[in-house]
Amino acid sequence: MKPVRWLVLVVRVPASPSRHRVAVWRELRRVGALSLGQGTWAVPDVPGFADGVSRVRELAGRGGGEVVVLDAAGRAEEDGARLEALFTADREEEWAEFLADCGKFEAEIDKEIAHRKFTMAELEEEEQSLERLRRWHRDLKARDVFGAPRAAEAAERLERCTARLADYTEQVFEALHQM
Repeated sequence: MKPVRWLVLVVRVPASPSRHRVAVWRELRRVGALSLGQGTWAVPDVPGFADGVSRVRELAGRGGGEVVVLDAAGRAEEDGARLEALFTADREEEWAEFLADCGKFEAEIDKEIAHRKFTMAELEEEEQSLERLRRWHRDLKARDVFGAPRAAEAAERLERCTARLADYTEQVFEALHQM
């Protein structure tokens, strides 16, 4: 397998006002950049990260800062493997958080069924929650370029959430049509 190339971003943004530093940090986290230390981040050099790198540069520039982007590869095979492992560990944490939110979604559906809360308002709220999970899954999948182990479990869990909402939807419509 061909070694993965990386982009290393050296980010410098003035401390004041802090909103610019925070905006840059949020964008780096949003795109899934790996923090290597104070102001230094890495992303795999694949097309899916190009827009995020551009946004980071733009945000830093707005705050009077700069971003130096360097092409990088590990000198030894272990170096590249270590970056990939760190990057994948970050994705694993994100997948774990996603799975926890899927559990909350399913618990909410269970609660609504137990309380027989079969209203259109509640159904719309649950549909919005599922759509948020779908968007989150899509975003995580896009940046999980190395295929973290929990990605498959997350896809299955999202399908289960979708099925649970479909079942709840049927119960809501049955309840509304019995009135």
